Amino acid sequence: MLKKIQVEELRPGMYIQELCIAWLDAPFWKKSFLLEDAETLSKIHGSLAEEVWIDTSKGLDVLAPASDDPDAESPAVAVVAPPRLAYREIRRVSMADEIGNATTIVNKSRAAVVSMFSEARMGKAIDARNAMPLVEEIAASVMRNPGALIGLARLKTADDYTYMHSVAVCALMIALANQLGLDDNTTRELGLAGLLHDIGKMAVPSTILNKPGKLTDEEFVSVKQHPAAGHKMLLDATGISDIALDVCLHHHEKMNGSGYPDRLAGEQISLFARMGAVCDVYDAITSNRPYKQGWCPSESLSKMAEWSKGHFDEVVFQAFVRSIGIYPVGTLVRLESGRLGVVVEQQESKSLLKPKVRVFFSSKAMSHIKPELLDLANPATNDKIVSREEAGKWGLTDINRYWLDDGRGSA
Repeated sequence: MLKKIQVEELRPGMYIQELCIAWLDAPFWKKSFLLEDAETLSKIHGSLAEEVWIDTSKGLDVLAPASDDPDAESPAVAVVAPPRLAYREIRRVSMADEIGNATTIVNKSRAAVVSMFSEARMGKAIDARNAMPLVEEIAASVMRNPGALIGLARLKTADDYTYMHSVAVCALMIALANQLGLDDNTTRELGLAGLLHDIGKMAVPSTILNKPGKLTDEEFVSVKQHPAAGHKMLLDATGISDIALDVCLHHHEKMNGSGYPDRLAGEQISLFARMGAVCDVYDAITSNRPYKQGWCPSESLSKMAEWSKGHFDEVVFQAFVRSIGIYPVGTLVRLESGRLGVVVEQQESKSLLKPKVRVFFSSKAMSHIKPELLDLANPATNDKIVSREEAGKWGLTDINRYWLDDGRGSA
């Protein structure tokens, strides 16, 4: 039975279902766990939590109050499920307003996924319900401004790739589900599916996952076994939906039947697995890996469009492009005026060709200029994008700072 109690009533041996505070403010990444020691109890007392949900079927109940009647029972507490977010009611905000919150979520997400995946590598069964607060935080950030968290997750290091790739695909799946008009519960499950889709890589030796050079045929076979390995892990887990199982097993299938592990084709591949395939590939090719540098976001979409006929579902891919933009956040572009700038933000319900861009370099003078934010959708802005550019061609470095810190750094 679920009970909401005061933090002061907690004692070792109780099973905590959920602390009544935001996931980002919680001292632990897990949502539910057995309270086993005084140190953990002390951390809870030191947090912002004033109330907590406990499950008396899995741990101790509250102590009965002192009474002259030895048969007196503690008062019953109504069982009310904690509320879930209604995603469509979340108000959109600017990149500047969301970037700080998204940074906090990304940093805490990394620690949570490392812990969860490490447990999986050690053979411990996963309780997916513990990951749902993380999914909720990611979803809320994506609904407020998808470019912030998706852009930050793309900046992962090669060493972080396996873990932060999972966070990125979670965010991309949520953005894509929103674009496709899927309901909140399905969107939530797709976020969890994205978070767990690559958990089977914990069955692959880390020396292979992090190898800087080309894999041998034998090593590649080992890597290709990760969908089946992950599917088996999730079958043994708690709180896993059919959506997560499907995406985990089939996110490497291709529409032409050349994918793996089951060589499914066309309608044999579910909508959810098709979504997973697009999100997985996009984040993989835009990220720095031990063996290669990531491609520019816009160039990656161009490459994927070339492959899409046989690789991806066309409808899903086009929806994906609409969800992140033809020129995703962080893309270096050249304007008709000759100025170079970095895409800062997509325009909701406006042309995909007219994002907000922070210009900072003149291709005519070959020199930096004072950074300026341009809204290309504003009729008063007499400029437009003519091409995407490679930073190295112009001798530019650290261009991400122009969307990460509002361009306030020195030129």
